[in-house]
Amino acid sequence: MTVFADAGEFREVMDRTFGMMASDPDMGPKLRDADTPQRFEFTDVALIVNVRAGRDGEENLVWEWSDDVAWEPRVKMTMSTDTCNRYFQGKENVAMAIARRRIRTGGDVKAALSLIPITRPIYERYREMVAAEYPHLRA
Repeated sequence: MTVFADAGEFREVMDRTFGMMASDPDMGPKLRDADTPQRFEFTDVALIVNVRAGRDGEENLVWEWSDDVAWEPRVKMTMSTDTCNRYFQGKENVAMAIARRRIRTGGDVKAALSLIPITRPIYERYREMVAAEYPHLRA
């Protein structure tokens, strides 16, 4: 089991990950076009992040570490930071994690699953970031 030092480290890593996805010339526009607002709750650090597609004049993705947002999520997922970390390293199959209750879901799960092929390229970049700067998170 991987362990983030604290909620701050988890948030730092996720901010960087969302930023990489948003700025990627292939992934970013596809995520914007998919327009699937999501809410993620991370139970072990008591954090919630809401993510949506960017609008005109914004990055491809916009995220807020709050439930006080001006949009309604289409998909809700609840998981541990370990499950999230394993996912971004390509070591956690979302469908299996849902079946095994490591991820609890609500809303349009099919829409969320359709994003997986779009986000798959982040796995390698995330693993590189972890290896270089957060080796204790290797799954």
